[in-house]
Amino acid sequence: MTAASPAGSRRPSLLLVTDLAYEARGRRYCDEDIFLASRLRGAFDVALCHPRDAAALLERFDIALVRNSGPVLHYQEAYDAFRARALELRVPVYNPLGGRGDMAGKEYLVELSRAGFPVIPTVDREADLASLPEVTEYVVKPKLGADSVGLRFVPGDAAGAELAGAAEGSLLVQPRIAFRYEVSFYFVDHDFQYALYAPDPERRWVLEPYAASAEDLAFARRFIGWNALTHGIQRVDACRTAEGALLLVELEDLNPYLSLDRVGEVVREAFVARLTESVLSLTG
Repeated sequence: MTAASPAGSRRPSLLLVTDLAYEARGRRYCDEDIFLASRLRGAFDVALCHPRDAAALLERFDIALVRNSGPVLHYQEAYDAFRARALELRVPVYNPLGGRGDMAGKEYLVELSRAGFPVIPTVDREADLASLPEVTEYVVKPKLGADSVGLRFVPGDAAGAELAGAAEGSLLVQPRIAFRYEVSFYFVDHDFQYALYAPDPERRWVLEPYAASAEDLAFARRFIGWNALTHGIQRVDACRTAEGALLLVELEDLNPYLSLDRVGEVVREAFVARLTESVLSLTG
């Protein structure tokens, strides 16, 4: 059930920022946003727009909801203009623009690694490579990357050359570690909603419901608390190592894909109701 406006009052207007034509491996992002728009219309007057159009349209709406809009690096100038326009007009953006996770690039992985958080060890300087576990292969990826754009695997003796040949601080290096499976925990505000995992590491987009333990949720909530967003959808992506530990892979706080087609109807409708409540709370 979604909230209804009192008789005679104006319904808040919502600009849902999405790229319905974005192609993702093994998934149809557009289906998820079409579904969400259909449910959010119970509480909002909803319009969908491409991220390149968001800045120009923003002043007509009470709130903007950024959903499956694709990697920002594909439209960085337009995204920067959208952020600036939202701040100028004081139009709330959901998620709020102060996220410390992927919204701000992947620098946080270096920060969390240095601080001793349970994250895949990460460095961005050649001088720090010695702090990583010694492995036969490393993962190299751009700090401003997304959806595996620019991700490469390099031999152990090539990681230093990769960092030395790139602009200072533009790349991340991590050890390529063996893991049992990847698992994602989905939150609205600070409230856990559901978890999904890929039991086969070779088919990482084939997700199934995952029964999160108390220890799993304590792990995920540690990163939700660190991010300190008061509102928003966040997805904590982790991997289960061969030894059984969870390590953070990514804290997605900009436009996390929700895989709502992989959960049951009860869970899906509960998520929509909680999201609607959260977005409404920002409209005054």
